[in-house]
Amino acid sequence: MAEAAEQRNRVTGSEAKRLKREVLGIPDQRKHQQRGTRPLTSRAKEPGTQQRVYRYRFYPTEPQAEQLLQTFGACRWVYNEGLALRVKAWEEHRVSLGFAETSRALTGWRHARKTSWLQDVSSTVLQQSLRHLDSAFSRFFKGAAKYPKPKRKHRSRDSATYVRTGFRWHQNPERPGTGLIALAKQTEPLDVHWSRPLPAGVTPVRLTVTRDRAGRFFLHCLVEERITPLPTAFVPGSDAPEGRRDRFGTGFPGHPR
Repeated sequence: MAEAAEQRNRVTGSEAKRLKREVLGIPDQRKHQQRGTRPLTSRAKEPGTQQRVYRYRFYPTEPQAEQLLQTFGACRWVYNEGLALRVKAWEEHRVSLGFAETSRALTGWRHARKTSWLQDVSSTVLQQSLRHLDSAFSRFFKGAAKYPKPKRKHRSRDSATYVRTGFRWHQNPERPGTGLIALAKQTEPLDVHWSRPLPAGVTPVRLTVTRDRAGRFFLHCLVEERITPLPTAFVPGSDAPEGRRDRFGTGFPGHPR
C-alpha cells in the first residue's frame, strides 16, 4: 500500500522535465531530426551460442597502471554520483531517474570545470558504470538484492568494463585465440599472460579489468562461443543414462540394490 501511494505521488510529464532540467541539472534529450532513420540492431547472442568468461592476468606498464587507477576511481565516482542524483531526485522531488537521465548528467559532469578530469577516461567505460547502477536498482525493485550503496575506495573491488567500442582486438594468426588487446585511452597493448587461448576466430564481446587487494591486474573476456554437448554416458550393461535414478532413489532402473 505504501509503495502504491508513493507511485501515485510520483511527478511525471512536463513538471518532471522541468525539475530535471532546472533543479537537478539534467539536460533535455536532444532529438536528431536531421539524421536518417536506421534500423535498430540487437545485441542478443547468436542462436546456438553460449556466453563464457575467460580470465587472464596481465602486467601493465607504469603509465598503463596509472591510467587504469584513474579509470577505477572515475568509475567509482560516477557510480556514487549517479546514485546520489537518483536518491535526491526521488526523496526531494518524487522524480524517477533511469540510465538515460544519469547518462545525460554524465555529459554535463565531463564538461564541467571541476570535473573535467573525467574526460581523461573513456566515456563508454563511465556509461557502463551507470549501467551497473541501473542494474543494481532493477535487482532491488525485483526483491533480489538490497538497496544500492555507495562504493568506497579500498573496500569495493576496483573494476572497469569496456564494451566493444572501448577496446581494440587483433588476433595472432600464428596462435589463434591469442592476440593484442589495447584499451581506450591507451596506446600500447596490454601484456596479457595467455594461459589458454580464446575460441579461435571469436572477438570478445566485453572486457572487464579488475585489480585485487594484492595489486594484481586481471582481464575478464566475455565471448560467445558454440559449445559442443558431451555424448550421453550410459550405465555399463544397460541402456539407462548415467545419473538417472529409480523412483526409490536407491539405484538405476533395473539395477539390483
